[in-house]
Amino acid sequence: MRWREWGAFWLLGTIWGSSFLWIKIAVAETDPVLLAALRLLFGLIGLVAIAGMTRQSVPRDARLFVRFLVLGGLNTALPFALIPWGETRIASGLAAILNGTTPLFTLVVAHFWLRDEKITRQRLTGLVLGFAGVIVLMSGDVTRATVQGSTWGQIAVLAAACSYAVAATYARGHLRGQPPVLQATAAVFMADGLLWLAAPVAQWPLRLPRLPITWLALAWLGLLGSCLAYLLYYYLINAWGATRATVVTYVFPVIGLILGVAFLGEPLSARLVTGTLLVVAGIAIVNRAPAGRALPVPAVAPQDIGDAGS
Repeated sequence: MRWREWGAFWLLGTIWGSSFLWIKIAVAETDPVLLAALRLLFGLIGLVAIAGMTRQSVPRDARLFVRFLVLGGLNTALPFALIPWGETRIASGLAAILNGTTPLFTLVVAHFWLRDEKITRQRLTGLVLGFAGVIVLMSGDVTRATVQGSTWGQIAVLAAACSYAVAATYARGHLRGQPPVLQATAAVFMADGLLWLAAPVAQWPLRLPRLPITWLALAWLGLLGSCLAYLLYYYLINAWGATRATVVTYVFPVIGLILGVAFLGEPLSARLVTGTLLVVAGIAIVNRAPAGRALPVPAVAPQDIGDAGS
Protein backbone atom coordinates (compact mmCIF):
# COMPACT_ATOMS: atom_id res chain seq x y z
CA MET A 1 0.00 0.00 0.00
CA ARG A 2 2.80 2.46 0.78
CA TRP A 3 3.89 3.07 -2.82
CA ARG A 4 0.27 3.72 -3.77
CA GLU A 5 -0.14 6.22 -0.95
CA TRP A 6 3.06 8.05 -1.85
CA GLY A 7 2.11 7.99 -5.52
CA ALA A 8 -1.26 9.54 -4.63
CA PHE A 9 0.49 12.11 -2.41
CA TRP A 10 2.92 13.37 -5.07
CA LEU A 11 0.33 13.28 -7.86
CA LEU A 12 -2.01 15.33 -5.68
CA GLY A 13 0.78 17.79 -4.90
CA THR A 14 1.58 18.14 -8.60
CA ILE A 15 -2.06 18.79 -9.55
CA TRP A 16 -2.79 21.26 -6.76
CA GLY A 17 0.68 22.80 -7.03
CA SER A 18 -0.11 24.15 -10.48
CA SER A 19 -3.64 25.26 -9.53
CA PHE A 20 -2.52 28.69 -8.30
CA LEU A 21 -1.39 29.53 -11.84
CA TRP A 22 -4.73 28.49 -13.38
CA ILE A 23 -6.66 30.35 -10.66
CA LYS A 24 -4.68 33.50 -11.46
CA ILE A 25 -5.58 33.10 -15.16
CA ALA A 26 -9.29 32.47 -14.54
CA VAL A 27 -9.83 35.16 -11.90
CA ALA A 28 -8.62 37.82 -14.36
CA GLU A 29 -11.96 37.47 -16.20
CA THR A 30 -14.26 35.72 -13.73
CA ASP A 31 -15.73 36.69 -10.37
CA PRO A 32 -14.13 34.50 -7.64
CA VAL A 33 -17.41 32.91 -6.51
CA LEU A 34 -18.53 32.20 -10.09
CA LEU A 35 -15.05 30.83 -10.81
CA ALA A 36 -15.39 28.35 -7.95
CA ALA A 37 -18.93 27.38 -9.03
CA LEU A 38 -17.91 26.76 -12.66
CA ARG A 39 -14.78 24.91 -11.61
CA LEU A 40 -16.77 22.57 -9.39
CA LEU A 41 -19.37 22.05 -12.11
CA PHE A 42 -16.64 20.60 -14.33
CA GLY A 43 -15.38 18.54 -11.41
CA LEU A 44 -18.85 17.26 -10.57
CA ILE A 45 -19.39 16.07 -14.15
CA GLY A 46 -16.20 14.01 -13.91
CA LEU A 47 -17.03 12.65 -10.46
CA VAL A 48 -20.57 11.63 -11.41
CA ALA A 49 -19.16 9.76 -14.41
CA ILE A 50 -16.64 7.94 -12.20
CA ALA A 51 -19.29 7.20 -9.56
CA GLY A 52 -21.49 5.68 -12.27
CA MET A 53 -18.67 3.55 -13.67
CA THR A 54 -17.74 2.28 -10.20
CA ARG A 55 -21.43 1.77 -9.29
CA GLN A 56 -21.36 3.82 -6.11
CA SER A 57 -24.56 3.43 -4.11
CA VAL A 58 -26.40 6.58 -3.04
CA PRO A 59 -26.49 6.80 0.78
CA ARG A 60 -29.93 6.96 2.37
CA ASP A 61 -28.89 8.09 5.84
CA ALA A 62 -29.98 11.71 6.34
CA ARG A 63 -27.20 12.25 8.88
CA LEU A 64 -24.63 11.31 6.25
CA PHE A 65 -26.04 13.92 3.87
CA VAL A 66 -25.68 16.56 6.60
CA ARG A 67 -22.06 15.52 7.14
CA PHE A 68 -21.34 15.80 3.44
CA LEU A 69 -22.95 19.25 3.42
CA VAL A 70 -20.66 20.37 6.25
CA LEU A 71 -17.64 18.85 4.50
CA GLY A 72 -18.53 20.44 1.16
CA GLY A 73 -18.94 23.85 2.75
CA LEU A 74 -15.76 23.79 4.82
CA ASN A 75 -13.42 21.92 2.51
CA THR A 76 -14.56 23.23 -0.87
CA ALA A 77 -17.13 26.03 -1.13
CA LEU A 78 -15.60 28.42 1.42
CA PRO A 79 -11.87 28.06 0.59
CA PHE A 80 -12.48 27.85 -3.17
CA ALA A 81 -14.13 31.27 -3.01
CA LEU A 82 -11.74 32.80 -0.46
CA ILE A 83 -8.46 31.91 -2.19
CA PRO A 84 -9.30 33.46 -5.63
CA TRP A 85 -10.73 36.50 -3.84
CA GLY A 86 -7.53 36.78 -1.82
CA GLU A 87 -5.39 36.43 -4.95
CA THR A 88 -7.07 39.50 -6.44
CA ARG A 89 -5.47 41.48 -3.60
CA ILE A 90 -2.16 39.73 -2.83
CA ALA A 91 0.62 38.05 -4.81
CA SER A 92 0.24 34.36 -5.60
CA GLY A 93 3.59 33.69 -3.87
CA LEU A 94 2.29 35.14 -0.61
CA ALA A 95 -0.93 33.16 -1.07
CA ALA A 96 1.11 29.96 -1.38
CA ILE A 97 2.96 30.71 1.88
CA LEU A 98 -0.25 31.49 3.75
CA ASN A 99 -1.89 28.37 2.33
CA GLY A 100 1.10 26.43 3.68
CA THR A 101 -0.17 27.05 7.22
CA THR A 102 -2.89 24.41 6.63
CA PRO A 103 -0.93 21.49 8.21
CA LEU A 104 -0.06 23.65 11.23
CA PHE A 105 -3.73 24.52 11.77
CA THR A 106 -4.64 20.85 11.22
CA LEU A 107 -2.12 19.68 13.83
CA VAL A 108 -3.75 21.88 16.47
CA VAL A 109 -7.36 21.12 15.49
CA ALA A 110 -6.77 17.36 15.22
CA HIS A 111 -4.98 17.30 18.59
CA PHE A 112 -8.15 18.43 20.37
CA TRP A 113 -10.64 16.65 18.10
CA LEU A 114 -9.17 13.22 17.33
CA ARG A 115 -7.78 10.65 19.72
CA ASP A 116 -5.25 9.21 17.28
CA GLU A 117 -3.71 12.47 16.02
CA LYS A 118 -2.08 14.12 19.00
CA ILE A 119 0.68 16.70 18.78
CA THR A 120 4.09 15.06 19.05
CA ARG A 121 7.55 16.58 18.98
CA GLN A 122 8.30 14.67 15.77
CA ARG A 123 5.21 15.95 13.94
CA LEU A 124 5.72 19.51 15.13
CA THR A 125 9.38 19.45 14.06
CA GLY A 126 8.49 18.12 10.61
CA LEU A 127 5.69 20.63 10.07
CA VAL A 128 7.79 23.62 11.14
CA LEU A 129 10.71 22.43 8.99
CA GLY A 130 8.46 22.01 5.97
CA PHE A 131 6.84 25.41 6.49
CA ALA A 132 10.31 26.97 6.67
CA GLY A 133 10.98 25.38 3.29
CA VAL A 134 7.81 26.94 1.87
CA ILE A 135 8.94 30.37 3.10
CA VAL A 136 12.41 29.91 1.58
CA LEU A 137 10.92 28.81 -1.74
CA MET A 138 8.54 31.74 -2.02
CA SER A 139 10.79 34.40 -0.47
CA GLY A 140 11.99 35.57 -3.88
CA ASP A 141 8.44 36.38 -4.97
CA VAL A 142 7.34 38.10 -1.78
CA THR A 143 8.76 41.55 -1.10
CA ARG A 144 8.14 43.80 1.87
CA ALA A 145 5.61 45.69 -0.24
CA THR A 146 3.55 42.57 -0.98
CA VAL A 147 3.54 41.51 2.67
CA GLN A 148 2.31 44.97 3.64
CA GLY A 149 -0.38 44.82 0.94
CA SER A 150 -4.02 43.95 1.38
CA THR A 151 -4.65 42.77 4.91
CA TRP A 152 -8.05 41.41 3.91
CA GLY A 153 -6.49 39.38 1.10
CA GLN A 154 -4.10 37.76 3.56
CA ILE A 155 -6.90 37.13 6.06
CA ALA A 156 -8.98 35.48 3.31
CA VAL A 157 -6.24 32.97 2.43
CA LEU A 158 -5.52 32.25 6.11
CA ALA A 159 -9.24 31.69 6.69
CA ALA A 160 -9.23 29.24 3.77
CA ALA A 161 -6.27 27.38 5.30
CA CYS A 162 -8.08 27.17 8.64
CA SER A 163 -11.22 25.95 6.89
CA TYR A 164 -9.22 23.22 5.14
CA ALA A 165 -7.79 22.15 8.50
CA VAL A 166 -11.18 21.89 10.19
CA ALA A 167 -12.63 20.05 7.18
CA ALA A 168 -9.81 17.49 7.02
CA THR A 169 -10.21 16.77 10.72
CA TYR A 170 -13.99 16.57 10.33
CA ALA A 171 -13.68 14.10 7.45
CA ARG A 172 -11.27 11.94 9.44
CA GLY A 173 -13.53 11.95 12.51
CA HIS A 174 -17.00 11.66 10.94
CA LEU A 175 -16.54 10.10 7.50
CA ARG A 176 -13.71 7.66 8.08
CA GLY A 177 -14.07 4.53 5.95
CA GLN A 178 -16.43 6.10 3.39
CA PRO A 179 -15.27 5.36 -0.19
CA PRO A 180 -13.20 8.25 -1.63
CA VAL A 181 -15.44 8.37 -4.73
CA LEU A 182 -18.54 8.84 -2.57
CA GLN A 183 -16.84 11.41 -0.33
CA ALA A 184 -15.54 13.45 -3.24
CA THR A 185 -18.77 13.33 -5.29
CA ALA A 186 -21.09 14.15 -2.39
CA ALA A 187 -18.88 16.93 -1.01
CA VAL A 188 -18.38 18.59 -4.41
CA PHE A 189 -22.13 18.32 -5.17
CA MET A 190 -22.99 20.04 -1.88
CA ALA A 191 -20.30 22.68 -2.32
CA ASP A 192 -21.30 23.50 -5.86
CA GLY A 193 -24.91 23.92 -4.79
CA LEU A 194 -23.84 26.39 -2.10
CA LEU A 195 -21.67 28.33 -4.54
CA TRP A 196 -24.41 28.64 -7.18
CA LEU A 197 -26.68 30.08 -4.48
CA ALA A 198 -23.98 32.59 -3.55
CA ALA A 199 -22.88 33.50 -7.10
CA PRO A 200 -25.82 35.84 -7.93
CA VAL A 201 -25.27 37.63 -4.61
CA ALA A 202 -21.57 38.15 -5.34
CA GLN A 203 -22.16 39.28 -8.95
CA TRP A 204 -25.37 40.25 -10.69
CA PRO A 205 -25.98 39.88 -13.51
CA LEU A 206 -23.71 36.88 -13.84
CA ARG A 207 -21.08 37.36 -16.54
CA LEU A 208 -19.72 34.12 -17.99
CA PRO A 209 -16.13 34.22 -19.26
CA ARG A 210 -15.55 34.61 -23.00
CA LEU A 211 -11.84 33.91 -23.47
CA PRO A 212 -10.88 30.32 -24.44
CA ILE A 213 -7.92 30.39 -22.03
CA THR A 214 -10.31 31.09 -19.15
CA TRP A 215 -12.49 28.09 -20.05
CA LEU A 216 -9.37 25.96 -20.38
CA ALA A 217 -8.32 27.05 -16.89
CA LEU A 218 -11.78 26.25 -15.49
CA ALA A 219 -11.81 22.82 -17.14
CA TRP A 220 -8.35 22.04 -15.82
CA LEU A 221 -9.25 23.21 -12.32
CA GLY A 222 -12.46 21.18 -12.43
CA LEU A 223 -11.47 17.88 -14.00
CA LEU A 224 -7.99 17.60 -12.47
CA GLY A 225 -7.89 20.13 -9.63
CA SER A 226 -11.30 19.13 -8.23
CA CYS A 227 -12.33 15.73 -9.63
CA LEU A 228 -9.12 13.68 -9.57
CA ALA A 229 -7.50 15.71 -6.79
CA TYR A 230 -10.35 15.18 -4.33
CA LEU A 231 -10.40 11.45 -5.00
CA LEU A 232 -6.72 11.34 -4.06
CA TYR A 233 -7.15 13.70 -1.11
CA TYR A 234 -9.96 11.79 0.61
CA TYR A 235 -8.10 8.56 -0.01
CA LEU A 236 -5.09 10.00 1.83
CA ILE A 237 -7.20 11.33 4.71
CA ASN A 238 -8.67 7.85 5.20
CA ALA A 239 -5.29 6.16 4.86
CA TRP A 240 -2.93 8.56 6.61
CA GLY A 241 -5.04 10.84 8.77
CA ALA A 242 -5.81 14.57 8.61
CA THR A 243 -2.43 16.03 9.62
CA ARG A 244 -0.28 13.87 7.35
CA ALA A 245 -2.63 14.32 4.36
CA THR A 246 -2.63 18.13 4.59
CA VAL A 247 1.17 18.20 4.45
CA VAL A 248 0.61 17.99 0.68
CA THR A 249 0.23 21.79 0.76
CA TYR A 250 3.99 22.02 1.30
CA VAL A 251 4.50 20.45 -2.13
CA PHE A 252 2.65 23.25 -3.97
CA PRO A 253 5.48 25.82 -4.22
CA VAL A 254 8.01 23.08 -4.98
CA ILE A 255 5.98 21.97 -7.99
CA GLY A 256 5.35 25.52 -9.12
CA LEU A 257 9.04 26.43 -9.10
CA ILE A 258 10.13 23.16 -10.72
CA LEU A 259 7.62 23.77 -13.53
CA GLY A 260 9.13 27.22 -13.94
CA VAL A 261 12.61 25.75 -14.30
CA ALA A 262 11.48 23.01 -16.68
CA PHE A 263 9.15 24.95 -18.99
CA LEU A 264 9.93 28.65 -18.55
CA GLY A 265 13.72 28.46 -18.45
CA GLU A 266 13.95 29.92 -14.94
CA PRO A 267 17.35 29.39 -13.24
CA LEU A 268 17.89 26.52 -10.80
CA SER A 269 18.79 28.62 -7.78
CA ALA A 270 20.18 27.78 -4.36
CA ARG A 271 16.87 29.00 -2.94
CA LEU A 272 14.96 26.34 -4.90
CA VAL A 273 17.34 23.57 -3.84
CA THR A 274 17.42 24.62 -0.16
CA GLY A 275 13.66 25.13 0.10
CA THR A 276 12.92 21.83 -1.62
CA LEU A 277 15.28 19.93 0.70
CA LEU A 278 13.59 21.51 3.74
CA VAL A 279 10.13 20.60 2.43
CA VAL A 280 11.11 17.01 1.64
CA ALA A 281 12.81 16.65 5.04
CA GLY A 282 9.72 17.99 6.80
CA ILE A 283 7.42 15.61 4.92
CA ALA A 284 9.73 12.68 5.70
CA ILE A 285 9.82 13.51 9.42
CA VAL A 286 6.03 13.88 9.66
CA ASN A 287 5.53 10.53 7.92
CA ARG A 288 8.26 8.61 9.75
CA ALA A 289 6.99 5.96 12.11
CA PRO A 290 7.85 6.64 15.78
CA ALA A 291 10.54 4.40 17.21
CA GLY A 292 9.25 0.91 17.88
CA ARG A 293 5.89 1.61 16.31
CA ALA A 294 4.50 1.25 12.80
CA LEU A 295 2.38 3.85 11.12
CA PRO A 296 -1.38 3.20 11.24
CA VAL A 297 -2.80 0.68 8.79
CA PRO A 298 -4.96 2.46 6.16
CA ALA A 299 -8.66 2.45 6.97
CA VAL A 300 -9.73 1.88 3.38
CA ALA A 301 -9.82 -1.18 1.21
CA PRO A 302 -7.04 -1.68 -1.36
CA GLN A 303 -9.45 -1.29 -4.25
CA ASP A 304 -10.33 2.27 -3.22
CA ILE A 305 -7.12 3.67 -4.66
CA GLY A 306 -8.00 1.96 -7.90
CA ASP A 307 -11.18 4.01 -7.89
CA ALA A 308 -9.15 7.15 -7.20
CA GLY A 309 -6.94 6.60 -10.17
CA SER A 310 -9.81 5.97 -12.58
